Amino acid sequence: MNRLTPEQHFQIVQFYFENNADFHKRILFSDEAHFWLNGYVNKQNCRIWREANPQVYVETPLHPEKLTVWCALWAGGILLQKR
Repeated sequence: MNRLTPEQHFQIVQFYFENNADFHKRILFSDEAHFWLNGYVNKQNCRIWREANPQVYVETPLHPEKLTVWCALWAGGILLQKR
């Protein structure tokens, strides 16, 4: 699969809007987040900028308990995962 040029991207979006006036109402944005119950914070989701590298090591359990939250947004409202 090749990357689209900006012109090709524009043509595809224009095609969908011309052929389906409600195209924008069919787009769904979703994401999930994990919250560890032991207070652990994923370093990929939390950047801390300092002048010096603190060289800190934190031991964590291999499989700590966590809560995962999933949500999706679309023109019809908000979808939440229920278990």
